[in-house]
Amino acid sequence: MCNTALITGASSGIGKEFARIHAKNGGDLVIVARNENKLNELKVELEQKYKVTVLVIKKDLTEKNACNEVYNKVISSGIRVNILINNAGFGGLGKFNERRLEDDMSMIDLNISALTKMTHLFLNDFIKYNEGRILNVSSTASLMPGPLQAVYFATKAYVRSFTNAIAEELHDTNITVTNLMPGATESDFGKTSGMDKTSAFESPADAKSVALDGYNAMMNGDLDVITGLPFAMKVITKLLPFIPKKVLLKQVRKMQDVS
Repeated sequence: MCNTALITGASSGIGKEFARIHAKNGGDLVIVARNENKLNELKVELEQKYKVTVLVIKKDLTEKNACNEVYNKVISSGIRVNILINNAGFGGLGKFNERRLEDDMSMIDLNISALTKMTHLFLNDFIKYNEGRILNVSSTASLMPGPLQAVYFATKAYVRSFTNAIAEELHDTNITVTNLMPGATESDFGKTSGMDKTSAFESPADAKSVALDGYNAMMNGDLDVITGLPFAMKVITKLLPFIPKKVLLKQVRKMQDVS
């Protein structure tokens, strides 16, 4: 394999579109997710259409040793990953004290812990070769607190801060780290989290266009990219630093309230 991208959460939505974009550009792939059937369908599609090589790894990244197992599988297969796209993640609605703690802890395990572990494992190889690109999928949710999605918004704030920080640590290398902040996007994510019922998902962005914006930003070595927002949300995002915190919190809560 050459010019190989490893993509987590690749079985649907933005992750699937990342895989299609990279394959269209002639790159090989390692695709990771829990749904092996969907991964194998994507493998067949990409190998037949673009004549690339795709390695499927079925893995639940919330499990304790999953990230190390993915890394070891890649190494034992003789694959050198050049691009890491940490896309896997999930959310969920509800008041923090009323939600199942196990669900929110699993969210932290995937959105924060797994992303951090995957980045650490592959970054050290990138440093050895002084080459590589990392794209971490955060969210516009990272820019504010999220009443009724308290843990999800907080995990994405971690991703944004973490990604920006290591990007600066690597400023004198040939390694880039990009933070992708999509708005509401058409995918299984919205349905499984219940977010598709909120006002934020009234006009979700197309997963393909979001993935393309993120992929291009990564290849350009950009630090941050915001994409998938309707005009009104773009204006609000620009005004965030000037909105009083209590006003912002009330507005975000109203946007997430489906009662």
